[in-house]
Amino acid sequence: MLTPTKKKLPYPVHPPLRRYLASYSRESELPVEYGTLTHHAESFPLLDRDGRDTLWRSVTFHPSEKDHVYQGLRDIYALLRASGDRKRMQHLAVSRVDYCEFGNSKPFRVRIVNLLNDNQDYFYVKRADASRVYGLELEHLLSPNRMHYYVWSDTLIEEHVVGLPGDQFMRDHLADPGFKEVRIAKEFVKFNERCSVRLLGDMRSYNYVVDITPDFEEVQYRIRPMDFDQQCYDGRRKFYLPKLFTENNPLIFFGIKHLDETSVAQYEGEERALISLRIKVERNRLGQLLEAMCAEPLAPPEKILQLRGEMAEFHRDPDFHYCRTMGEVLKKNLQTKVPEAMSLD
Repeated sequence: MLTPTKKKLPYPVHPPLRRYLASYSRESELPVEYGTLTHHAESFPLLDRDGRDTLWRSVTFHPSEKDHVYQGLRDIYALLRASGDRKRMQHLAVSRVDYCEFGNSKPFRVRIVNLLNDNQDYFYVKRADASRVYGLELEHLLSPNRMHYYVWSDTLIEEHVVGLPGDQFMRDHLADPGFKEVRIAKEFVKFNERCSVRLLGDMRSYNYVVDITPDFEEVQYRIRPMDFDQQCYDGRRKFYLPKLFTENNPLIFFGIKHLDETSVAQYEGEERALISLRIKVERNRLGQLLEAMCAEPLAPPEKILQLRGEMAEFHRDPDFHYCRTMGEVLKKNLQTKVPEAMSLD
């Protein structure tokens, strides 16, 4: 059973990463920062529709601060969704702010409601941790998913990742009429390969979502990470393989049941080919990101030593032993897994 060894250490956003963020319009001055939301007046447990504790707490603000905070949050939503055009957002309002005291980022979740039709959307306000920012940007560049976020000072703003949390999907939907086990098994293989290539760790069932899309004949699934704290942080190579977490066993067993070795190798190869194409398209931008990433450790020295050693043994490549930072381990892993794309670097 794989579990995080200790609570993850936060890493500040250093100048090399800030320069990258500014170059690609990921940095923007914000009207409300994370510290502002920590000054809430009261909080109370948030329950789901079945009366279960969600582990989130809804927070309220002092009347003298509420209007300023809510207006600032609405302006942030305009930045995320309309490039800051507040005129298009006059019919929107903040209906709730929730806080989660568990996990590394201790996020605030903001619910936005359309007053004309009651449609809802969400975004998150978190402390800016370099690991998470690198994870978001790598997801944007190397996966089929686009990520929208902004950083300012020590605050990170993230859009909501749409989908059912993996644990909820496995709890409530595996018995749905017409559910095709082989389709989610295929997607899990591809998801596992993406995580292993870009070294995103701790993908237990509650750290990713399942996006369900009806197709003209069948339902399609896509698994998307929603937690990026463990980007290039743990020292164990196996920690970057979702297929080794017991929390994912239902999906793992579907793969064992329906997929033979040839099919698994096919899907893994397809995913690496897509990552290779994305690298070729974004090689200059990825090169700048990796340059910033290689300039800082992003993990304690013992974790870097452990991961580079395990990668060297697994790939039978002693060059991993020369990696000094997690960024260099990631770069070497990309060169090993998708060499035809990284050779253009």
